[in-house]
Amino acid sequence: MATVREVTGWLTRHPDSLTEDERPQLKALLERCPELELADQHIRAFATMLTQLSGHDLPRWISDAHAAGLPGISFFAKGLEQDLDAVTVGLTGRWNSGPVEGRVNHIKVIKRQMFGRAGLPLLRKRVLLTAQRT
Repeated sequence: MATVREVTGWLTRHPDSLTEDERPQLKALLERCPELELADQHIRAFATMLTQLSGHDLPRWISDAHAAGLPGISFFAKGLEQDLDAVTVGLTGRWNSGPVEGRVNHIKVIKRQMFGRAGLPLLRKRVLLTAQRT
């Protein structure tokens, strides 16, 4: 029997990336649980919007998600509605903040590694030196 974490991974990964063992397990699970199958359809539809940058479909997806009556999906859709314009732009534009977020994460890792070991001058020097390598 699969764990919740495994099933979540199966639902959120691209179907082509599932192994030969995972595919039949997911199929059997979806056949036994109609709510999970409905959630899978909504997750796949949202993933398509992400990969194809079709943010113009977002209002329809949100209304379908609310109509489905699935608590987790409805809660997620409600959160998207709160900043619909920004989410729509994020789902239609080809630019993203991934490189910046990666750099910020890298700086935070360095800061955590050096916590309590060095002062600001050494931390600054290490951040600047690692920035030159990347």
